Amino acid sequence: MAPDISSYPIGLCAFFVFATALTVNGRWLTWLIYSLGLSVLILTSRITWSVLLKRVAIESSFVGGILLGTLFRGGGSTLWQWGWLRITTEGLMVLGSVTSKTLLCLMMLNLLVLTTSIPALLHALKTLRMPSLLIAIIASMYRYIAVLLEEFDTMRRAAVSRNLMSNPRGQRLVIGNMIGALFIRTYERGDRIYQAMLSRGYTGVPPLDEIPPNSKIDRWALVSTLLLLLLGQAVYLQ
Repeated sequence: MAPDISSYPIGLCAFFVFATALTVNGRWLTWLIYSLGLSVLILTSRITWSVLLKRVAIESSFVGGILLGTLFRGGGSTLWQWGWLRITTEGLMVLGSVTSKTLLCLMMLNLLVLTTSIPALLHALKTLRMPSLLIAIIASMYRYIAVLLEEFDTMRRAAVSRNLMSNPRGQRLVIGNMIGALFIRTYERGDRIYQAMLSRGYTGVPPLDEIPPNSKIDRWALVSTLLLLLLGQAVYLQ
């Protein structure tokens, strides 16, 4: 059976992310070529830069500490030192390399999510032989994360209205109890929902109304991405 068209964007994204992450540190020209190709994809997708960069900025804050830690790596010439802290040329090179990889990978992944619907992504993961249990977990998380947040907010407002959040110590205790109660409710509700979904023909992924046919444009996009990745690596072969 021919692969689903929705598997092409994931395949393209996977090739790009793996090629970028596995590139040796210090290959700036390679990342420049990758960034130019990624810019063409962003312009073609008509995604606004402000939306994309806002998402990347939020996600980068979670890995900012790890990126900063690479700055103090030993090796090379010492540029600045204060006690046991020192900045070296090797640390700057590693920091720049890891930051470049991180930004390129995050931008590519966010571009995939912004241009492809969640049901199509889940069907593509199923086509690519991803375990059905992981697909079901992702689908359930996407579907019910808003419900859990709303229920937690309701519990928090109920605690505030009863003056249970007045001091920091009591606030930590109340939040801990709220998380425990929410976990129990989630487990019970999840079991009921799962049984109800099975009785209605649930197969592990949300239904997709229409699956577009395969087209030459998607194949050309995948081939062009592979050629771009090979070009980025080939510039250092000589």
